[in-house]
Parts: sequence; C-alpha cells; structure tokens
Amino acid sequence: MATELKKKYGLLTAICMVVGIVVGSGVFFKAEAILQKTGGNLKYGIIAWVIGGVIMIICAYTFSLLATKYEKVNGVVDYAEAAVGDKYAYLVGWFLTTIYYPTLTMALAWLSARYTLVVFQGDNADPTSGLCFALACFYLIGSYAMNALSPILAGKFQVSATAIKLVPLVLMAVVGTIFGLKNGMLIENFAGTNLDIVNEAFAAAGKAPIVEASAFSSIFSAVCATVFAYEGWIIATSINAEIKDAKKNLPKALVIGSMIIVGIYILYYIGLAGAVDNATMLISGQTGAKKAFANVFGNVMGTGIFVFVIISCLGTLNGLMLGCTRGLYSIATRGRGPSPKVFADIDKNTNMPANSSIVGLLLCAAWLFYFYISCLNGPTAEKLGMFAFDPTELPIITIYPFYIPIFFKMMATKEFGGIKRFVAPLLSVAGSVLMVVASVIAHGKEIPGYLIIFVIVMLIGVAFMKKKEIVTEK
Repeated sequence: MATELKKKYGLLTAICMVVGIVVGSGVFFKAEAILQKTGGNLKYGIIAWVIGGVIMIICAYTFSLLATKYEKVNGVVDYAEAAVGDKYAYLVGWFLTTIYYPTLTMALAWLSARYTLVVFQGDNADPTSGLCFALACFYLIGSYAMNALSPILAGKFQVSATAIKLVPLVLMAVVGTIFGLKNGMLIENFAGTNLDIVNEAFAAAGKAPIVEASAFSSIFSAVCATVFAYEGWIIATSINAEIKDAKKNLPKALVIGSMIIVGIYILYYIGLAGAVDNATMLISGQTGAKKAFANVFGNVMGTGIFVFVIISCLGTLNGLMLGCTRGLYSIATRGRGPSPKVFADIDKNTNMPANSSIVGLLLCAAWLFYFYISCLNGPTAEKLGMFAFDPTELPIITIYPFYIPIFFKMMATKEFGGIKRFVAPLLSVAGSVLMVVASVIAHGKEIPGYLIIFVIVMLIGVAFMKKKEIVTEK
C-alpha cells in the first residue's frame, strides 16, 4: 500500500491552487472598510493593497523555502516544529485552533449571511439583525455538516466555488474600469471624496462621522484591513509534497500566484470605483457592492453576478471549516492538548475526527456570538468597554508575531545560504513587524482587551502542553 503522496502537480497547477486558496471573500468585505479607513481616498487604498500584498509575497516566499527543505512538513504548525521546536509548535497550533480559525470561519459565515440578505432585501438588509445572526448560524452548521458528514461533497463544492469566485472579480475589474473611464466616475473618485455629504448621511443614521487622518495613519489602518483579504497563502505551502520539482516550482508558484492575487484585488478595487462613486459606497455599506454590479451590468445580470459573490464566500467558509474541524485533532495526534486520545479519534464511518469537529463548530459559534455583541450591537459593545474588539482583524494579525521566531531560527541555521538565509527572512521579519505597527495604528484602543483574552486562552493551552502517549484501538 502506498504511504507517500505522489508528485502530480506542475507549476501551472500549483499557481492556480495558490490563487484558488487565497482569493475568496475578503476583497468584497474589505473594499468598503479600506475606503472608510482612508477617508474615501482611493489612492491611499491602492497603496494599502500594495503594501499588504508585498508583505504577503515576501512571507510566502520565505515559507516556500522552508517547504522545499521539509517536503513532508504540512502547514505552519509543522514549520514551527521543524524550526523552533515541538512545544512552540503546540502553542502555534493551540492559537490556530482556539482563536485564528474560529474567528475567520465565523466572519465568513456572517459575511455570507450579510450578502444573502442584500440580494433579497436590498437597502433594507440589516447585518446586525437577528435574522442575519440566525442565517450565519445556519451557514456554520451547514458547512460543518458538509465537512463532517460528507467530505467528498465538500471537496466537490470547494472546486466549483474556486472557479466561480473569480467571475465577479474579473468582470468588475475589466468592465467596471472601462465603465468608469467612459462616464468619468473613475477620475472623479481618484480626485477625492466629499466627506461632508457622507457624514451628513452618517449623522442621520446615527453613525460616527469619518474623520480625515494623516496619510501615514490612513494607509496603515487600511493595511490592517487587507490582511483579511490576503490571508490563506500559508495553507498553499501544504501542497509541497505533491508538486513536481518542488524546490524550484513551489517558490515560483507562491510568488507568481501572490502577484496575480495582488493584481486581481487592486484591479477589482479600481473597477469598483468606476462603477459607483466613493460617497455612495461609504453610505450604502453592504449594499454598495451590489449597486456597483447593478450600475455596470444592469439589475438582473448584476444581481446574478452578485450571487457569485455569495457562493465565493460560502466556498471560503467551507475551506476554513476544514481547518476548524481538524484543529484539536492536529494537536492531539502529537500527544498534546486536552484528552489527546479522545480528539485524535477518527470516526470509522466518515473517516473524520468527529470529536475535534464538534469542538471546532462550538468555538466558531462562540466567536460569532462575541462578534455580534462586541461589534454589531452598540449598547452591548459599550458595556464590554475595552473588551470590545474586532475579531475579524486582530486575530489574523497575531499570526505574524508567531512567524518571527521561525524566521530568526531560519537565519541561525546553515541549511540556506546567502539571500535565502538572511535577506528573505529579514524582509519577512520587517513585514511582520509592519503588520503589528499597522494593528496598533488601526486598533490601538482595542488591543489591551484583546491581549488579555489572548493571554488567558494561551495559558489554558499551556495547562495542557504536557505530552501524553496515545494508545489507539486496533
């Protein structure tokens, strides 16, 4: 019986896989947020997309070097183990299991629900409503059921969603840009945004006004938002054992794929600006993107294409749920964490880690509930005070400090030489530090509360760090 994965993917396939893994819902969700963080300044938004993309490309290249050295290694937890040690790898895995994957997954469930309501309710769609919350829970449970009970169906859905998710991005990037150049809206949006009009609408709706900030503050606050859209590149390194001539092709695939992603995102952002003016995009909130598609393609076709956005979000949700269901399992197989024997168990009927899957779903639900009371419900958020933080950005940025010891350890070894040993890891460290700086600028007041919760969760993990022997039934 074969025990090793075959080398079956060429360079082109590997590039497509990188693009398919990363491209998802974030660009639809964060385009509006980036515009708001930059005070409607389109040029600052583009710069933020570029900076976030460059950091992704540099870090992806550095990890690809590790992937070619450790061809049997699969994912960031294993890179941490190979570079720093098994205890550090456990802490990384505990963070991914309890905070990182669940917060990303619940955000995708909510985003899918939000855009679904936009299709059916238009301007009346309320992302803070109980209906949106209920629909998000439904999507979470549906994704869990698909992954836990029918992995083959989940895999087929993932392949279909990967192809579909590129349709609205490419169409808006090309047609929206042409549309905007013809009617002059693109030039007008590049010239600036009248914040007085936006803030008048915000005041009428009871929203806080947008205050113009310095270029530095605006750009780096927006960079913080781009990480949600760019996240996922680290997962692409897990295919290294299946790539032909991986030592050459994986670095190429990650760099070329990352550059394609950056290009698609920026062109989509520009196309969006050609389809609807900045003020409308800011005021309309979640319906702004749908209005953009309707302006360019007409109401019927525009709505049809926007449905592809929902499918894209659900496809990303499906992929993230895959990580959630295997979180405790990946820790338990190393003999660490709570009850390793229980969570390392594989269900004989579904060939899935059933116990780990259930806990993964519950963690997603818990973070979804927290997201609603801390970010979407004003009165409750006020009561939470310093503990009301944005779980769609801070947990993602936290992964970058976890990378830094891996990069330093890489420089301390002699397994790589010259640029590969020093320049790439140093640039990656600089990019990771830049992400931390961006988070301080964007979420300064929220960070203390987040760090307290982060430390508590990690201390719970430390209590289960001791390695145990796993005795499995034959």
